Amino acid sequence: MAVNFIEGIKPCSDAKVGIVVSRFNSFICERLLEGALDTLKREGQVEDSNITVVRVPGAIEIPLTLELMAQSGKYDALIALGCVIRGATYHFEVVANECAKGITQVTLNNRCIVSNGVLTTNTIDEAVQRAGSKAGNKGSEAASAALEMINVTRQLKA
Repeated sequence: MAVNFIEGIKPCSDAKVGIVVSRFNSFICERLLEGALDTLKREGQVEDSNITVVRVPGAIEIPLTLELMAQSGKYDALIALGCVIRGATYHFEVVANECAKGITQVTLNNRCIVSNGVLTTNTIDEAVQRAGSKAGNKGSEAASAALEMINVTRQLKA
């Protein structure tokens, strides 16, 4: 008896992808967005017309926007992009934790693929490293994960 393997492949040119990107820390978030768009187009062969980008004020607004997009049923996958950098107050923990929890809730409540590319870093330097420098581009990685999961879920539903 043969073992059945289901694995995602990257190309899915017919995929409809929504991206929610924070404007706060825009110098980092724009680099994450560039990485995500490049990966969707290059690896996924996703058409420009199938990509929707929604800009929101900050990371705390990302989950609500994802929820509305997921409920619309228009997208095969959603990608969350943002950057929360630790400061001198407890605010960092609140924003980082609530954003992550909200993203997970959207995924589970709507059975929708949501790839989390929201950085939570201790310093600006760490954020720069993860937005296209030494540590790669986490926006690109989030897009790659979304592409793979689109194909995995399509196979599971077939």
